[in-house]
Amino acid sequence: MRIRVIAGRYGGRVIDGSGTMRTHPMGERIRGALFNKIADELQGAVILDAFAGSGALGIEALSRGASHVTFIEKDRIAAKIIHQNVEALNIDTVKIIKGPVSSVVNAMDQQFDVIFADPPYHDPQFSTVVTLFRLLKPGGLMILSYPGKGEAPTGLEVVVVDDRKYGNAALAFYRKKNAQ
Repeated sequence: MRIRVIAGRYGGRVIDGSGTMRTHPMGERIRGALFNKIADELQGAVILDAFAGSGALGIEALSRGASHVTFIEKDRIAAKIIHQNVEALNIDTVKIIKGPVSSVVNAMDQQFDVIFADPPYHDPQFSTVVTLFRLLKPGGLMILSYPGKGEAPTGLEVVVVDDRKYGNAALAFYRKKNAQ
């Protein structure tokens, strides 16, 4: 499967999909709506792309002005595809971590301006998603892609600022509360 980068520096370029049926790439229409909504958040941002799959979300963020992306992907084939995609686009402002998000996050102490969480729909791992909230900088934004049915998880340190449905998919937008 091939995925088109929608806009920005790499706009129109095509990257490889994850190469595995265990991941689900976000559709271009939803990805376009997402990035149009968060465009102002991206300039110079430090991004975490958790459950990265092909890396399309992080690459789109870099294309639109983010300064650095950390990708986390446990699937060996998908992690290799991310590496090939960033190499093909000559991107060097990335870090690719191969491993389960649940394990990697517990060892991280870095904070991010924007976090993309796009877990597999057959295993949404909401308990792991909630642990990602602590990696957001105060005022930071996290976007969760989840199956359109059911409720998105919440946490005390974040506020749900938007929740949009797109057929069988939904996006929840969380804003980290500022420290008191």
